[in-house]
Order: sequence, then C-alpha cells, then structure tokens
Amino acid sequence: MTTVPQSHQDLLNAQVATLATLGPDGYPQVTALWFLLDEDGILRLSLNSSRQKVKNLQAHPECTFFVLDTANPYRTLEIRARAEIQPDVEHTFAKKLSAKYGGAEFWTHDRPGEKRFVVSLHPIKVNTWGS
Repeated sequence: MTTVPQSHQDLLNAQVATLATLGPDGYPQVTALWFLLDEDGILRLSLNSSRQKVKNLQAHPECTFFVLDTANPYRTLEIRARAEIQPDVEHTFAKKLSAKYGGAEFWTHDRPGEKRFVVSLHPIKVNTWGS
C-alpha cells in the first residue's frame, strides 16, 4: 500500500515527525524534523546541506518517515519512501514550510556556503498501527 489510509491522514498534520536514513557506517540515523504535506499530496522537508541526513539521502535515497500520535502512542504512521532532493535556492519551499510553524525563518540560521534543499518523499510502502 502506498497511500495513507483515511484513519491516519490526520497524522500528516502533526508538528514533528522522525526521518530515518542509512548512515555511511551502515547504521540508521534518526532525526526529528518539521515537514509539510504539500498541496500536490507529496510530503516534503527542508534540509540544510551540512546535515548528515542530506548526505545519507544523497548516497541512499531510501528512508523511513515516522509519526507517533502523541495523544495515543499506540497509533503510528510509517512511510517507507524514496527521497528526491532538489535545490531550494530562493528558499521557496522553506518559506512555505515556515508558514506551518508560525513563520519561523529557520533558513536564516544556515551558515555561509550552506545550501538549502527540498526533499520530496515518494512512498514505497505505508504501515499504520492503531485506530
């Protein structure tokens, strides 16, 4: 199954999710992050070029996106996906994402020479638990 069932669609509005990528040492690297379900139905992230997860995704685009229902920890959404990474030169997507988080201009913390990327997650398999 590659679509999120209606029973778990609300989790795509959560404030924080985790992203698991495969590190260069072969072990998973898991990070909490902000995300946005874009108008076209694609989950997208805004990531900085200096972060390990970007390097991991460039080497191995396979990843897992995971959301825990904080009101019911026995209810979860796992999306195994293939990541597509594209430059966000003008911070177009970053600005869109910031609207979900009260207008936080997180890219202003990027250091000189760092680049911002938009990462689109294309689901391969969706797993849910709980109701």
